[in-house]
Amino acid sequence: MRISARTQYALAAMIALAEAGGPVHAERVADSQEIPRRFCDNILLQLRRAGLLHSQRGPDGGYWLARPAAEISLADVIRVTEGVEQATRQFPRAAAPLDAIWARLRDHENSLLSEVTLADVMARSAPS
Repeated sequence: MRISARTQYALAAMIALAEAGGPVHAERVADSQEIPRRFCDNILLQLRRAGLLHSQRGPDGGYWLARPAAEISLADVIRVTEGVEQATRQFPRAAAPLDAIWARLRDHENSLLSEVTLADVMARSAPS
């Protein structure tokens, strides 16, 4: 699986917003996660349009999670930034059994990313 810079930035932004627990201005998200500001603005807008974030303008505004961090999986974010993975072309003849292996790999990958939430990631980064 390839994860684009956009997806890496989106995941980092979502974790930052989850940790904040309330509205955070895009500039603060961009600075704290070392995301180029215009890129961050585009990513946050994309995540808001997908229903993962809420936003409000003004000095008391910013972006915040649309659902609790425990209800947003890594797969939710990845689907927004990467789209849904298309099936690969069928392998011909002797290589045909690889189709089933690739399907299992995609299923395992999707299962893992669907199980891990933003809250799980935050719990792993918390000092013991």
